[in-house]
Amino acid sequence: MNTTLTRRSFLTRIGGGLVISMVLPTQSFGQAIRRMSPAEMRDLPAAPNAFLKIAPDNTVTVISKHIEFGQGTFTGLATLAAEELDADWDQMRVEAAPADVELYANLNMGMQGTGGSSAMANSYYQMRKAGAAARAMLVAAAARLWNVPEKEIDVKSGIVRHAPSGRTTGFGALAETAAQMPPVTEPVLKDPADFTLIGSDLRRVDGLEKSSGQAIYTIDMTLDGMVHSSILHPPVFGATVSRVDAGAALGLPGVLAVHEVGHGVVVIARTRYAAMQGKAALEVEWDLTKAETRSSEEMFTTYAAAAQTPGAEAEKRGEGDMPLKDAARQIEAEYRCPFLAHAPMEPMGAVVDLTPEKVDIWMASQLVTRDQREIEKVLAFKPEQVEIHTMLAGGSFGRLGTPDAEFAAEAVGVAKVWGQGPVKHLWDRENDIRGGRYRPMCVHKLRGGVDDAGNISAWDQVIAVQSFLKGTAFDGAVRNGIDRSAVEGAMGMPYAIPNLRVGLHLMENGVSTNFWRSVGSSHTCYAVETFLDDLLELGGRDPVAGRLALISEEEPRLRRVLEQVADMANWSGASSGGDRAMGVAIARCFRSYVAEIAEVSRGEDGLPKVHKVWCAIDCGVAINPDLIRAQLEGGVGYALGAAMYDEITIDTDGQPEQSNFDTYRSLRLSEMPEVEVSIINSQADPTGVGEPGVPPVAPAVANAWKKLTGSRIRTLPFTRGISA
Repeated sequence: MNTTLTRRSFLTRIGGGLVISMVLPTQSFGQAIRRMSPAEMRDLPAAPNAFLKIAPDNTVTVISKHIEFGQGTFTGLATLAAEELDADWDQMRVEAAPADVELYANLNMGMQGTGGSSAMANSYYQMRKAGAAARAMLVAAAARLWNVPEKEIDVKSGIVRHAPSGRTTGFGALAETAAQMPPVTEPVLKDPADFTLIGSDLRRVDGLEKSSGQAIYTIDMTLDGMVHSSILHPPVFGATVSRVDAGAALGLPGVLAVHEVGHGVVVIARTRYAAMQGKAALEVEWDLTKAETRSSEEMFTTYAAAAQTPGAEAEKRGEGDMPLKDAARQIEAEYRCPFLAHAPMEPMGAVVDLTPEKVDIWMASQLVTRDQREIEKVLAFKPEQVEIHTMLAGGSFGRLGTPDAEFAAEAVGVAKVWGQGPVKHLWDRENDIRGGRYRPMCVHKLRGGVDDAGNISAWDQVIAVQSFLKGTAFDGAVRNGIDRSAVEGAMGMPYAIPNLRVGLHLMENGVSTNFWRSVGSSHTCYAVETFLDDLLELGGRDPVAGRLALISEEEPRLRRVLEQVADMANWSGASSGGDRAMGVAIARCFRSYVAEIAEVSRGEDGLPKVHKVWCAIDCGVAINPDLIRAQLEGGVGYALGAAMYDEITIDTDGQPEQSNFDTYRSLRLSEMPEVEVSIINSQADPTGVGEPGVPPVAPAVANAWKKLTGSRIRTLPFTRGISA
């Protein structure tokens, strides 16, 4: 288990090996979420900032600045380095990087972190250059040792060869000599036509450990002398502790202490079970003075009222909404999307070992810099006193990446009040489901019209939604009343509608919210793609042909995925014949292009039964096609479960009504449709994969349902919208 790699111990651990640099220019943390363009990434020099190491035993270890929570990041990064190094796949290893924003900043964020489907995109040239530089230095080392010209040396499958003399050797034997060679700052990269690993279905570097149960997650971590803690959070968002009676809890076997931490009450015990029993025995009175006590229905009413007015202008084309009054035919609609929990399999957890001199914390840290800053603040420590050991994570979907890093602060806060050795602080499922940081609820109000020829002439869309960036460390991303993450997918839509306006109301809400898989597109794509279908029907247009007619010629990649998915599904109109129908939807997000078609019938329970989903994606160079297919298949299941069943509802006392998987359920195996994926062959730089497949699922199913039943679902989830 590699959990103790630090910047200070790195060079001593490698021992006689070769450390290769990768570029990592830094930018100020205040520029968070600023995206570096592919051209900027491609032109970066290979300066000594981050590391690739080659050990005497022939292993090649990539130090990953991106967390691995199931999406295949470790495998992708290893593939990039191995390709240019001409390594054998069996040589490759991956370790998580220590917390150090100067060395390991995400080029899309300006801080160390993973998100926005950016891992492969911003590491594509970094890791390839690292591999190419390592290869060049190994070749130079071999040439010196063998006293032969470098041009006569070849590298293949981890073996360095000099064909004229028949000499061969592995990387490890050359590592110490290569470490003495001048650094290669401008290595020559392969022509993509010569790739042998990139584009192949390589097995995952972490697959064996995970499938055999050897992989270590935070929930598995133990340290000698470790105690356990379980926390009781307020039942209402924004409530604080008024009074605690801990007598019954402290009387239970194994319970050691009870403390107030943040806005909760934590029980510290010798075992996890004792901590949970102690929490159940607590008697706590809560102060609701500053709490959010509205029900979700009250919130929807407020949001819907706001959506009746224009809001801040996010985008305007032509005359905006003015031509609507002259449209030959027009329609309007209101959409309601609920709060959604992330519900990853592994709940939030951390193991904290705090001493007066330093703190070590083992956790699945998605935004490492934010976590580190909050830990420093709670403990009044300097950066060099904080060591974050980033663990494998059992899922996230955005839950681990909170702007204010309150879980990291809570975990070290528990260790601080305990003060007697390491603590394992673990949330239970109820903490997770009821604990907020949900996908924001929202209301969309849309109006649209067509002219006498059936062409869409005007589009007006107003979105009322809470900003989870406003008032946080990422507040700078909200400008002039516009949070781009709230309107992405509606603002800048790829359809050539001559007159268009998108307005935004940023609603105040005490319920804590956050990034959720595909962020704004998770709700904007649903409203846009279903309302577009209705306008196309109003104008007598086929859903596929109508979209193709609206997509600009400047968007050939988007046109290509739509044409491809239509071919895959043998689209001949929205009806499959008999008791089935098809629906289509597309998304352009995280620089990728996705089109999906769903085949749907009416299930015995009266809900849509999805038989098959066809998906076409253009995500640039496909580093590992098998991982891309897996991400899209998983995205279909995740999105379909959310669309069909999932919502967090707040009752009239302000309390979340869902608490575990019995009330917030995932898609069942019997409900998972067949998924067929086509990856467009592309030479463009890699773009996002983990999130872009999610947005089109729900609207494709809803569009098929409309064709099948004549009923439009405008309230999510489907269980609520169909019965409404």
